[in-house]
Amino acid sequence: MDTDRGTGTDPLMARARLLWESLAGVPVSFASRGGPTVVTAPASALAPPGWVGTVLLGDAAVVTAPSDGVAHTVRRALTGVATPSLTDPGAVAGVLPVAEVLGPATLAYLSGDAFRPSPPGAGATDRLPPGHGDLVRLLASVSEEDAGECGLDEITSPAFAVRDGDTVVAAAGYRDWPHGTAHLCVLTAPHARGRGLARRVASAATAHALAAGRLPQWRARPAASRRVAGALGFRELGSQLSVRGVQSPTIS
Repeated sequence: MDTDRGTGTDPLMARARLLWESLAGVPVSFASRGGPTVVTAPASALAPPGWVGTVLLGDAAVVTAPSDGVAHTVRRALTGVATPSLTDPGAVAGVLPVAEVLGPATLAYLSGDAFRPSPPGAGATDRLPPGHGDLVRLLASVSEEDAGECGLDEITSPAFAVRDGDTVVAAAGYRDWPHGTAHLCVLTAPHARGRGLARRVASAATAHALAAGRLPQWRARPAASRRVAGALGFRELGSQLSVRGVQSPTIS
């Protein structure tokens, strides 16, 4: 993960931070000193409703809490946690009561000059509209966890797909996020994995996003997904963690 360009002078880092600051739902900024910036933000998009959400980008982190009481608890607990560990479930669970965790997921971004597209000889992809029946069938062929992780049912772009005969076995697209961000969504059928298909379809979706002037974002937990992103030139700038179960301090 790239932590050497955490000051905001890196244009890619600056755009990523601007995105997540806007998703917090309240005015907030990534501060490189003094620990994480913890704010009360009931409508934050950094985590599900009622959860505590942390986004770490470079050497700074923003944390949103659903209430002032929870924000107070989190702020005190995280004071002694090193910045790189703020999205480490073990480190967070060591200082806060945690009932459920989402993540951590890495956050990677791509500039046009760093893009390494799939080799021309890899083959063409089909272009399908969002919600196409073949995409629905692909989603139905994987586990509920994989379907939820990929987000292919939420894309707003065309889908770029590879077929095995008449069946779509891999597809990618992106969902439009704020500030011109393209959130990549990629899925390969279990029996077709390990053949480079994810890179092939993701390359097509990424090229489409870049041509439209968008900032491609790749959020992933599985190592295989992170490798695909790295092969395309995405740079890991940070990570995201959401936790549930933190309560307001008890007043005696």
